[in-house]
Amino acid sequence: MVKFSNRLVAEVVQEFWQHVADGARFDEAGAFLGWSMTTVRRELRSTGGIRPRRGRTLTGRSLSFAEREQISLLRGKESIREIARRLGRSPSTISRELRRNADAVYYYRATTAQVRAQARAARPKTAKLNSNKALRVEVEKRLGKKDSPVQIAGRLRKDFPNNPEMWVSHETIYQSLYVESRGGLKRELLKSLRTGRTLRKPQRRPDERRGRIQDMVMIADRPAEVEDRAIPGNWEGDLILGKDGKSAIGTIVERTTGFLILIHIPADMNRAEALRDGLVRKLGPLPDELRQSLTWDQGTEMARHKEVKIAADIDIYFCDPHSPWQRGSNENMNGLLRQYFPKGTDLSIYSRTDLDYVAHELNDRPRQRFDFRTPNEMIRTFLLR
Repeated sequence: MVKFSNRLVAEVVQEFWQHVADGARFDEAGAFLGWSMTTVRRELRSTGGIRPRRGRTLTGRSLSFAEREQISLLRGKESIREIARRLGRSPSTISRELRRNADAVYYYRATTAQVRAQARAARPKTAKLNSNKALRVEVEKRLGKKDSPVQIAGRLRKDFPNNPEMWVSHETIYQSLYVESRGGLKRELLKSLRTGRTLRKPQRRPDERRGRIQDMVMIADRPAEVEDRAIPGNWEGDLILGKDGKSAIGTIVERTTGFLILIHIPADMNRAEALRDGLVRKLGPLPDELRQSLTWDQGTEMARHKEVKIAADIDIYFCDPHSPWQRGSNENMNGLLRQYFPKGTDLSIYSRTDLDYVAHELNDRPRQRFDFRTPNEMIRTFLLR
């Protein structure tokens, strides 16, 4: 018999994954439920970072763990019909539960019953990539060539138009790679995926974001003249994140000159407040003509945007969700910054002086789009007009 844990309770597991869907880190989601990091890692290892279907849309047909606890408390004190009445269930449901999941005629424990019900409900279905060797070999070969699951799924339908047995969805490929119980594909093929992740990264829809920013002015309302880059003073900004998202650096880039400013964000300070103070400190002293607008994504680090607007006297606009191209200059610059701050680095170790040095070095780097002039030279051109 498998030992009981609250990871066998569908409602509890789904609560964990709902916290993740709402934007919590895995460790934060576990903390909400009182899970240790060992329990969190075990859940992630067994699911591959993919939210399980079990319990996701409970219909009420199956008994919940809370109901089993009620049966355990009432068994021996009340009749089956009275227990059924209290739970709003039919007597046959209670009778069947006791017959199937009790340890003995008069001995019923909710934890033991939950384990037995979980084992019976699993009914594992053989994965298509496990049962179809020809398909599995074909998918593994294409993964080895660095094709993505989406490309593989689409191409198989073209290469085998009259053989549905050689078709497979990209989601099935992902699940066979990430979920231990699904199997079918070699785990080492995860390295062939573009991300190289060993866990599936949760995808959040715009309506799932926690802490939506109040009173945002969207990019659609930004003046049209900002687009042609002819007028300086329009900035784009974002954060680059350090290891596990626990540290960050603010980055803002001037669209016309490519001039970079880095914002120091201490790890022990509220991120929104630190970013507010850093933006005001860096943008406030600039000449008026270099403080026209700042465009940011919808990250909650900009929750204090109204204070920044007033203190730095600059208009602030927000991009549409999942639209990084609306901050193209900043995205390109963040790619360059990874030469100095590789992914997985603890960014809190860098001081303001360190960040100023990196910004100066990049601002002194010749750019082909400026006929090999530097951002420092470009911004001086506008300041000397």
